[in-house]
Amino acid sequence: MTDATGVLEPPTLGAMTVLVVGGAGYIGSITVRALMRAGRRVVVYDDLSTGFAEAVPAGVPLERGSTHDAPTIERLVADYGVSVAIHFAAKKAAGDSMFQPGFYFHENVAGSNTLVDALRRAGVSRLVFSSSAAVYGNATSLPIREDSPTRPENPYGESKLIVEQILRWFDVCHGLRSVSLRYFNAAGATDDGEVGEDFAHSTNLVPVLMKAVLGKRPPLEVFGTDYPTRDGTAVRDYIHVEDLAAGHVKAVEYLERGGATTSVNLGTSRGSSVWEVVRAAESVIGGPVPHVEAPRRQGDPVELYADITRASELLGWEPARGIREIMESEWKWRQRRPGGFVAQ
Repeated sequence: MTDATGVLEPPTLGAMTVLVVGGAGYIGSITVRALMRAGRRVVVYDDLSTGFAEAVPAGVPLERGSTHDAPTIERLVADYGVSVAIHFAAKKAAGDSMFQPGFYFHENVAGSNTLVDALRRAGVSRLVFSSSAAVYGNATSLPIREDSPTRPENPYGESKLIVEQILRWFDVCHGLRSVSLRYFNAAGATDDGEVGEDFAHSTNLVPVLMKAVLGKRPPLEVFGTDYPTRDGTAVRDYIHVEDLAAGHVKAVEYLERGGATTSVNLGTSRGSSVWEVVRAAESVIGGPVPHVEAPRRQGDPVELYADITRASELLGWEPARGIREIMESEWKWRQRRPGGFVAQ
């Protein structure tokens, strides 16, 4: 919870502890803040391979370790009285996964299996999993529903789908209920601009665009301006990271109400084109985004956006921000920390 000044307060007495695995990363650390505002006790478990200790709010315990370390996970559950876990820890570069499939399956699948089994042995029976819209691959119909075909186009997406299947069987066999949250394009920073995505670990449009604005990379490449869309550029569903974090809190509450294992899209039910993202950025920063037009990339879908009916009906969740708010928070973050948590 927060006091009148907006400062995070300690959790209420009797609040159940949430273990946030990967809680020093981009979405994980912002979700930690959302959990604290909701009055939750939180403990973060992260190997800091891509996360940052300074992203974890003051007063939140940070335990360093791997998803492959079952004894440590079981100890944390006992030491902190963990009742529910949120699992963010994964390698997430889809393109890189095409060159290192074994590494991605080892980290994302084997690590998740070890983590979930350790949680189960320690008595945790509720889990929220950070999945991805990458499980759908190149969707053939819009909007994308949770019952749309799942045909991952890369080992990263496949690894997320396999973990969802693992979780289904842990429910059938052990009663460990879970919500797999299928993110669309997470973007932006905290509303106050204090925490955002680090340049070092992102290849997504919004941070790449900002990197170009700050002169930390060549001009943004706009891949394809001849798509059959409203302005010729590809369309994607961008969701503000604060809304995404709120979705995790809602998923925890859903499981605590006895909700069944399920998969849920988190997006906005509408898409923004590349040019619309560029124009929103230019409006916020008050100047041009350096860019060049480039040919389409092979395999890039024309348009992708979510159907979020299930999120609304099951979780009581709706996004509150749009592309303008994404760019405003992103610009605040970049002005405070031009290189993110790592000076570049």
